Amino acid sequence: MALVLNIETATTNCSVSLSKDGETLVLKEDNSLGYSHAETLHTFIDELFKTSKLEPSQIDAVAVSKGPGSYTGLRIGVSSAKGLCFALDKPLISISTLESLAHQVKIEEGFIVPMLDARRMEVYSAIYTSKLALHRAIEAEILTEESFSTLLENNKVYFIGNGVEKTKSLIQHPNAIFIDGKLPSANEMSFLSEMKHKKSDTEDVAYFEPYYLKDFVALKKKA
Repeated sequence: MALVLNIETATTNCSVSLSKDGETLVLKEDNSLGYSHAETLHTFIDELFKTSKLEPSQIDAVAVSKGPGSYTGLRIGVSSAKGLCFALDKPLISISTLESLAHQVKIEEGFIVPMLDARRMEVYSAIYTSKLALHRAIEAEILTEESFSTLLENNKVYFIGNGVEKTKSLIQHPNAIFIDGKLPSANEMSFLSEMKHKKSDTEDVAYFEPYYLKDFVALKKKA
């Protein structure tokens, strides 16, 4: 049983929650088109504690979305989480961004493919069963008309995340179900961070780094 501060900054959605025993008590998030995490994250965290009438010292752990996702967004989230852990002397829990995204889908059968937009026609994706067990590990892949074709032959496949828009322009299979407008949220982190806390599955605060999946590439401006 734990009180956990959850931080999700892997996409444009700057999202934080306070959870107790795996249930979200307070959620604060903003999905603006730009990345405003540096300006809003700590304000949101302060508002969580004011709304809940709790003190930061009362939490048992800090959980952070570890990626994959935006390089800058992940850096801000992880840096903030580590700073809080050091200041409050609390353990750090890391949560797979795609796993928490998959938890937004509730189905009886079929597969769930959480996917985040990468460069051009590329996405970061994983595959989960209807019971939310990992079926295929996280990969960076370039989408084609044949992507996920084997899975789609005999199964309903639910695609979710900001990689959906480019995916549905290519995949026309009747078993493909696209869930629009969804991004990773600290709300779904509540259950996952509780499960990890129960197992004392924590990170080394000093050495933990986000899971970028691919190296950051800074593009030069054209002359």
